Amino acid sequence: MRDVYVIGVGMTKFGNFPIKPGVKEMGEEACFKAMKDANVYPKDIEAGYCGVVAGAGGAQGPLAGNLAMKQVGVVGVPITRCENGCASSSTAFREAWISVAAGLYDVVLVLGIEKMTGLPTREMLKAMTQGSDLEIEGFMGMTFPGVFGMIANRHMKEYGTTREQMAMVSVKNHHNATMNPHAHYPKEVSLEKVLKSPMIAYPLGLLDCCPISDGAAAAVIASRDVAKKFTDTPIKILAAVQKSGTFLEKLNATTFDITVRTAKEAYRMAKVEPKDIDLAEVHDCFTIAEILHNEDLGFFKKGEGGKAVEEGETQINAKVSINPSGGLLAKGHPVGATGVAQICELVWQLRGEAGARQVDGAQIGLAHCMGNFSHGDGGTCNVTILER
Repeated sequence: MRDVYVIGVGMTKFGNFPIKPGVKEMGEEACFKAMKDANVYPKDIEAGYCGVVAGAGGAQGPLAGNLAMKQVGVVGVPITRCENGCASSSTAFREAWISVAAGLYDVVLVLGIEKMTGLPTREMLKAMTQGSDLEIEGFMGMTFPGVFGMIANRHMKEYGTTREQMAMVSVKNHHNATMNPHAHYPKEVSLEKVLKSPMIAYPLGLLDCCPISDGAAAAVIASRDVAKKFTDTPIKILAAVQKSGTFLEKLNATTFDITVRTAKEAYRMAKVEPKDIDLAEVHDCFTIAEILHNEDLGFFKKGEGGKAVEEGETQINAKVSINPSGGLLAKGHPVGATGVAQICELVWQLRGEAGARQVDGAQIGLAHCMGNFSHGDGGTCNVTILER
């Protein structure tokens, strides 16, 4: 397997754009920015991979990636669409990495894209239940806020985690988002405002939940020798690991075994430990999710994730900088785009280009993205580790 590097990234602003820009326009903007950042031309791209969630309605269309890449001149090459829930573009990124590491291609373009607003309510409700077992759980009314509300209640009972500690995740991430020009909600929120936000699924209020967003993000990756021809600041991919759920009957509701297993292999592949990670973009679809993932990724002991947030250990330049971008909670969560957007943030941080939210001396970054949920388990999980 060859060494592979990220040589360029780009993304749109995330937000609520019910009419324009559409999928094709957002994809074009993200791809153009990534290719410009990488100093590559359309003729240099040998293949494309696109992460997009088919369940979000007809706005995407079956050729979302092809049409977006056509806008920047990438045509006539293999373009593969990946649909894997929230981890769709994380999966696309890993597939692209495999193709370059294996020697099939030298330069590949990866796109993540999603148009979630401007859709009929029925379509959006269907999208929000398709991540579970639609035939059994979805039609019974199981929703993601409901699942994570139950998880939060169990974590509170077993470890004493409080609503205030969960709300602090939202406060932190919204503060980080004020320094991110791409964020959907770059606005400060107070602890009181989070705690008093409308209840969605106890104990999770509205500001404990990520928003519905539109947006796109792209990355260009290349083999080591080729990367040096295009940039002086290539970012090495140390690990790109994906696991699926086991869906066993007896699973611990306060931990995601799928995250533990994926992270363990990623650390082994990258030859690092949790203590070596300077910053991490984790899948904070809900405030309790960030707390759980921080524990399952090995940053804090099980049950101490809430306390770590309260004591400021997840702030920028603290023990480990968690979601300096603002995370899904405030940067936004256009589902198919989220995984590559996490990669964009890691690359900017490792290059020292993150502006006011820069993590001092960042050398190693981790991206964690979990997609879908069924029978008490995650459907798929990706952990990617990058090094400066």
